[in-house]
Order: sequence, then C-alpha cells, then structure tokens
Amino acid sequence: MRNMKRYLSSILGLILILSLSGCSSISGNTTTTVLSSQIESKGSITKDALQPNKNTTSVDNDKKDAYGNLKIHYIDVGQADSILIEQGSSSMLIDAGNNEDSNTVKNYISKQGIAKLDYIVGTHPHEDHIGGLDYVINSFQVGKIYMPKATSNTKTFQNVVSAIKAKGMKATLPKVLETFKVGKATATILAPNSSGYEDLNNNSIVIRLTFGNNSFMFDGDAEDISENEMLSKGLDVSADVLKVGHHGSNSSTTEAFLDKVNPKYAVISVGMDNSYGHPHKSTMERLQAKGIKVYRTDESGTIVATSNGNDITFNVKPGSYSYNGTGAITSKSNILSKNVVNKQTTKTKISSNVNNKTVYFTPNGKSYHYDKNCSTLKRSKTILEGSKQEAIRLGHADPCNICAGGN
Repeated sequence: MRNMKRYLSSILGLILILSLSGCSSISGNTTTTVLSSQIESKGSITKDALQPNKNTTSVDNDKKDAYGNLKIHYIDVGQADSILIEQGSSSMLIDAGNNEDSNTVKNYISKQGIAKLDYIVGTHPHEDHIGGLDYVINSFQVGKIYMPKATSNTKTFQNVVSAIKAKGMKATLPKVLETFKVGKATATILAPNSSGYEDLNNNSIVIRLTFGNNSFMFDGDAEDISENEMLSKGLDVSADVLKVGHHGSNSSTTEAFLDKVNPKYAVISVGMDNSYGHPHKSTMERLQAKGIKVYRTDESGTIVATSNGNDITFNVKPGSYSYNGTGAITSKSNILSKNVVNKQTTKTKISSNVNNKTVYFTPNGKSYHYDKNCSTLKRSKTILEGSKQEAIRLGHADPCNICAGGN
C-alpha cells in the first residue's frame, strides 16, 4: 500500500510539473505574437525605430540640411543695390534698388517664400538704394528698419518715410558695434562713425555678417572717408566676401581698406554700360592684383552666395576685371588758374555744350549739382560750371543727393 501511494504521488507530481511548464510556454508565445502584431500594424515603425538615439540623430541631420545654410542674394537691379539675406527662417534686406526696381525686388523676395523681413536696412538716402524700399515696406511684414541719420528732400526719401509711418513704425538709427541675429548669423554695424559728411555716400550703413567661420562685408556706397574711419577705430572689417562699395567707383575700396578686408571674393552691383563709368579702372586693378575673384551683376545677373559656415559657393562663374571708366580727373590743371583758386567765390565755365545740361561742381568734389545755390556748395570757395558730360569726364560723376537726384 505504501508503495502504491508513493507511485501515485510520483505520477501526480510529474503531471503537475508538465502542466506548469506548458502554461509558461503558452504565455511567452502569446506576448511575442502581440508585439509583432503591433509593429507590423504600423507601416512606419520598424525595428530601427525602437532605437530612439539613432532616430533622433537622423531628424537633426535633416533639419541641418534644410536650415543650416546662409544664402545671400545680390539681386540684379542694374546701377543700384539690393541684397537679400536668408538664414533659417530669418531674413534681412539691404537696400531695394531704384524706384523702377520696386516690383523686381518685391517679386524676388516673394519667390523665396518670405512673408516677413526681420530686418530692412536703407544704407543711405540715395534713390538707387532706397527707391523700392517704400514698396517693399508696404508689401511685407517688417520686424525692424535701420536708416542713418541723414535726410534728403527728394520724393523718393519722403515716400520711404511715409511708408514707415503708415506701418506704425520708426526707423532705428545705427550704432557702431551694435549686433543682432539673422537666424544663426550675426550682423555687426561698423559705420557710419560720424555725421555731417559732405558726400551722402559716407553716411552709408556698413554691416559685417558672420556665419560659422565665414564672414561678409556690405559697404553700401561708403567711400574712402568712411573706410578710413573704420580702420582708424580698429574695427574688424575682415571678410571672405566684400560687396564692393559704390558700385566699384574709385572713391571706395582703397588699398588700405582692401588690405584689411582681405577678401577671397568680391561682388559688384553695377549696371551694364552705365554713364558713371563704374566699375573704375583703379578698383578693378586692385582687385586683380590681389587675386580676388570678382562676381558682377552686369555680367552675371543676380548672384547667390551660399555658406555652410565653412565653405562658400556661388551660383555663377567669376566675372572679368574689365572696367567701364577711369574716374580720373585728367585735366584739372588746365581748368584751374591762379585767379580761380584765390578768389572768394569764382565760377569758371568749362564747356558751352548747349546739348548738355549745365551743372556746377567744386575742384576736389566728386559730385555735380544742378542748382548753383545748392546748400552743399555754400561751403566751397570755388565753384566750377560746365556741362554734365564734361563734369563726369573730369571725375565729378555723382549727382548731388539734394539738387540732382543722387546716385
């Protein structure tokens, strides 16, 4: 009997062990099947998706490819300036060409998918820089507007002022070394460094933009006086790309300034066969002597520079070092005599070309004037008179911003 009980106990124990083992096996299989079903039911989920670190890295790389570049568009507006800067979802416009370029600039910005300009910079109140600015201000949302402490009595300037007021905004005066962000790029204001310039061009707002290891200089129409002020203050003007000042005029891009900027590339916004002879011979010779690659809107149209923070590429091939004029005053010694220099206010007639408008200028000035009583001429002891064509040939190629419409 005892043996029978032991036998039955062994049999029951074995059955119990087998039963427990079977339940464990079924439970494990059921769990595995449920997980597999969940993964297969979501087409976008894979085994790799269960590794969050790898997936996160992939998304970040996609964002970097989409938003990591800086793009600078040197818009072709002929004998004028307009530059659009994009980084990520932020943008800045520097100048907007002539009045006739209003639609060109507005449409170009719109085609980039931009609805808001975080910053607008009107470098100085010349028509070829702010002509289309009022139309742009009226067409887009605007974050902030920079303009120098310089005014003009032209309708163009008044239109810009009216557009700013209609927007319920006020223009911000530039402060040297003030910085602001355009996406991940940093903009630093370098000029103007004083006021009361005889030539309005020197009121130009100059901006240096840095992005990673790359840097860009935007000089507006700043001339030698403004360039020298930046150098004397020891400001950092170094850049990979220089937007050549004043359309390549010999009044800008001095040897000393170019040495400090030391760019690899130069961009010139200039009109084909323009009447000012831009770019001038001396400017192009300096750029060529330093082996600086030149990109020109008169030869290539709109130029787009793209930076990833280390390398800069362009959408067009480099242009030529050809020039349209010398900008040199070649016969001043034949114009000025002793009795002209010594008199308090003397007017000397240079040419009697009845087919060209009579203009007025000073021996050392770069501008010509339509009004002999222009306020900017009152400071000069010697006022010369001649045809517009003759004045330009002698190097007085810039129209006065007060009485001649500016340039």
